[in-house]
Amino acid sequence: DPAQIEAELRKLGCNDSRIEIVHSTQVVEMSDRAWSAVRRKKDSSVSRAVDLVKHGQASAIVSAGHTGAAVAASMIKLRTLPGIYRPGIAAVLPTETNVFVLMDAGANIDARPEHLLQYAFMGSVYSSHVLGYKNPTVGLVSLGEEDVKGNEMTKEVFKMLKKSSLNFVGNIEGRHLFEDPVEVVVCDGFVGNVILKTCESISVAIFQWLKHELSRTPMRKLGAFLARESFRTIKDKTNYEEYGGSPLLGVNGICIIAHGSSTPLAVKNALRVAAESIEHQVNPHIIEEVQRYHEATAPLEPAIR
Repeated sequence: DPAQIEAELRKLGCNDSRIEIVHSTQVVEMSDRAWSAVRRKKDSSVSRAVDLVKHGQASAIVSAGHTGAAVAASMIKLRTLPGIYRPGIAAVLPTETNVFVLMDAGANIDARPEHLLQYAFMGSVYSSHVLGYKNPTVGLVSLGEEDVKGNEMTKEVFKMLKKSSLNFVGNIEGRHLFEDPVEVVVCDGFVGNVILKTCESISVAIFQWLKHELSRTPMRKLGAFLARESFRTIKDKTNYEEYGGSPLLGVNGICIIAHGSSTPLAVKNALRVAAESIEHQVNPHIIEEVQRYHEATAPLEPAIR
């Protein structure tokens, strides 16, 4: 309700002229099927937001609602970038000294080999132009480091990545993800989402365990007090709020997927991620890289479906 939102903004002392409230009458529930919800609920907030981007009235969409609906609305209304078959979510995860891009983190759970190849290109573009890694290394999530390990799809993707111009270093096992092996980690959306959600839960669990153990004796409490800055640094590094949201790469527009329980800090950082994607011209760079790949491989292999 615009009136209620405006009243809340006044309470917070917000009178920024850049804020415009666009009314919508429908809501995509978490239990709704993404594609049918987008088609049936054309006046939902996510559909209206994507429409604004499509018609040039907004530069990006930031959604903390139904992820599937945001992906579906973006694909239906914005379409994919030229040469891109399926978009993917690029989640940024921390390691001891750096961060890496995990792609796909949940947009496409029934991926084909060519989709993962494109995720590698798009993830490399994001890592290079937004995160600042020159010639980022790429790894493929699999059951073992050897090229013969994995299922039929990952074996095929391995061959495709090996032939590409990307800085591909081979398969990456789950146990090595946080040891700074690569800057871009490639997988399908099912595996990626499991990795992402597991990381979130483990981070919370570890700090709960530490709090429990460190409060058991006075000596432990003293040790925790002396190490509080280190704990705070690690907590900030593993806090999803600091990363804000994950870009949906491959659609013809900027779409940022935020956490469903996003706090004000998380929303602020999701807006920052959107601004960075625009500032660093992520989409034009993706188009350029994919086009270069197609031009290089067109004479050698049949068109990819």
